[in-house]
Amino acid sequence: MRPISPDEMRATDTNCTYFGLLPLQLMENAGAALAREVQKRARGKKIAVVAGRGNNGGDAFVAARHLADFEVTVFLLGRSREIATEEARRNWEILEFLNFDLREVRDSSDLKSLSQYDLILDAVFGTGVRGTIRGLEAEAIDAINSSRKSVVSVDVPSGLGTDKFVDPEVTVTFHRPKAGITGDVVVAGIGIPPAAEFLAGPGDLDLVTARASESHKGQNGRVLVIGGGPYSGAPALSAMAALRAGADLVTVATPGNVSRIIAGFSPNLIVRELSCDHLSLDDLPALRDLVHRHDVVVAGMGLGRDPETREALAKIVPECGKVVIDADALLPGIPLKGIITPHQSEFRRVSSIKVPPGQVQDETLKSFARDMSLTILLKGKVDLITDGEVVRGNATGNAGMTVGGTGDVLAGMTGAFYCKTSPLRAAVAAAFVNGTAGDLAFEEKGYSLLATDVIENIPRAMRR
Repeated sequence: MRPISPDEMRATDTNCTYFGLLPLQLMENAGAALAREVQKRARGKKIAVVAGRGNNGGDAFVAARHLADFEVTVFLLGRSREIATEEARRNWEILEFLNFDLREVRDSSDLKSLSQYDLILDAVFGTGVRGTIRGLEAEAIDAINSSRKSVVSVDVPSGLGTDKFVDPEVTVTFHRPKAGITGDVVVAGIGIPPAAEFLAGPGDLDLVTARASESHKGQNGRVLVIGGGPYSGAPALSAMAALRAGADLVTVATPGNVSRIIAGFSPNLIVRELSCDHLSLDDLPALRDLVHRHDVVVAGMGLGRDPETREALAKIVPECGKVVIDADALLPGIPLKGIITPHQSEFRRVSSIKVPPGQVQDETLKSFARDMSLTILLKGKVDLITDGEVVRGNATGNAGMTVGGTGDVLAGMTGAFYCKTSPLRAAVAAAFVNGTAGDLAFEEKGYSLLATDVIENIPRAMRR
């Protein structure tokens, strides 16, 4: 079973809520699973729960309730009014109402009695703790370790990854293994079905949108769109979508015959005029300079299929660091790298895999991505996204999005997210936001929606 990172677990929890599986349900399932393991291992009746004020403590409060046949004392580090989440607070209040032995710990002297218990349930910290542990929590970890009693840690040993951590007899971790845990580990299911991890949701968006408050212009993404010539709308849509998705700066490198048209779409776009009426080999020096000054290149929208354009793309794509390849750049002879965003027929064209229309399977896609070191975002009724190791799906979007330009919007958003994260995370988040923005547009416009309506709804989609 593949380990899951703290960020990925938070994203999964958020997605579960989006799909209707509430945090209170997951906490109940986690606490019940924890109690079952404690019952197997307890060598006496007296159990001490040492709990922090977060959801790890909440899991332990549930476990305490399920261990009512034992003599359970709950030591809360701090005051109950400081419990951080609604779910943990509700389970604490249930214990209060049922007259459990509850103690609010103010200093380490309140923990001297831990050696009198037969088993200690460690629920001080969950995943994601970093740095130096100080104060009451540090004293609690020391008290647990010095008690020389059997210790069961909740999800991860408290303080894992820091200078001070609990050394348990066993760790009961939830849903999937967590990286870094050593020793005896029990993985307990808590009711998260595979579909809740497979389908994209707002948790995936959380993974790509964080930015430092002290950041300044350019630090949150510089995207270069290479497109246009025969068409002007496609690269403009990609560029505007990248801006709406959070890129700080977006430049459109486009042939001279459409450069003024594209510049006229918005004063927010930076347009760099190339030569003649199509992308040509003469443009390569200018493109190389632009590529090196941007974080991500998004290539293909509206370029057309002039043989010289294809030759120029074949030379510039390998020189790109991070690149999103779409539309007219998805042609035989043009190298594939980074993220590609084909629909079914484009995938068959660039992969040469002989499958019937509409029947590209997960394993086929995964194998091709792995062999080619690519991330693929295959557009469809349910989008499929894979980096060759993991396969994800996205079910947002609607039939109104068959209108031209929505794929260009998706490519631009993918480029914006790719500036700050891995290709898989960028592609999953972009698919979710693109489809959600399309669904919001459909609520108002129905089958009259346009690609520009999708762009206008990106901010609302990113607040979901």
